[in-house]
Amino acid sequence: MKNMDTTLAKAEMKGLSNCRTGQFYDDVICGLSSTPKFLSSMYFYDAVGDKLFQDLMNCDEYYPTNCELEIFSEKTAEICNAIIGDGDAFDLIELGAGDATKSTYLLKYLLDNGADFSYLPIDISSNVISYLNITLPVTLPGLQMTGLNGEYFNMLTKASTLSDKRKVIMFLGSNIGNMPVDVAEGFCMNVRNHLSPGDMLLIGVDLKKNPATVLAAYNDKEGITKRFNLNLLERINRELDGDFDVTQFEHYPIYDPETGACKSYLVSLTDQQVNINGMHTINFAKDEYIFMEISQKFTIQQVDDMARKASFKPVTHFFDTKKWFTDAIWVAE
Repeated sequence: MKNMDTTLAKAEMKGLSNCRTGQFYDDVICGLSSTPKFLSSMYFYDAVGDKLFQDLMNCDEYYPTNCELEIFSEKTAEICNAIIGDGDAFDLIELGAGDATKSTYLLKYLLDNGADFSYLPIDISSNVISYLNITLPVTLPGLQMTGLNGEYFNMLTKASTLSDKRKVIMFLGSNIGNMPVDVAEGFCMNVRNHLSPGDMLLIGVDLKKNPATVLAAYNDKEGITKRFNLNLLERINRELDGDFDVTQFEHYPIYDPETGACKSYLVSLTDQQVNINGMHTINFAKDEYIFMEISQKFTIQQVDDMARKASFKPVTHFFDTKKWFTDAIWVAE
């Protein structure tokens, strides 16, 4: 599993896989032609996937969103004061901005307190950036904002050309957990390579906790996570002329409390063939799986170690009341 996991996570990290030419189609064929099969979770987020993820964040079992919302709503001033530092101008750059619900707490505080900053949300979903471009200027008058639609590091490079102000990167929602630990460390190193000494990273990390609590978050009783995963097969049908019968695949999550890895699979319920674009036939054996995503959980020590390995200095942690989640501030050395 490690080699396949690493391939997938590198696709997340760089927006490229080893047999990718930059197109959704190529990535799908690459993943489904591999042994074992996998699909990149970067493609979960079309319009339907965006809506399903919003539903997932609001379901009872999915705790990470509420934990991080508590941190941002209850500790807004402390986080913002750490970001503002000496009061110099800065770019607040959010990787994977989503609907910016959590970020809005910070943005409002920064505006109300006269901070000199610009907000640059980055998201691979054009739907998300369009939504933010429309809504945020209305809900947050005076906000200086430039939405960037694309993959993280391409857009970080672009952001560096827009101004020479200090950079504060936000990577929230435990998105760092969408990679195995070694690849997450490489991701953080890559972020650091886009920064200058004194720049900051505010990173949200889901912490290890009772295994039943973790597993329930990725196997909710309403089946939203299942629909979220199956939607990627339906997206292949819609956009790539595939003929997946999604009723013939079952969502299967597992959590290993020792390693902290929570993984999701789609398992074929029968021997079957899937055709894509009339050009590729993918064979599935009964009980064969597609690896869909990883949601890695960490200890505080692992979070601090990851910072140091990437040439950041871990400065502080903000916790929810249950200490299930942390938002950590790192400073580039």
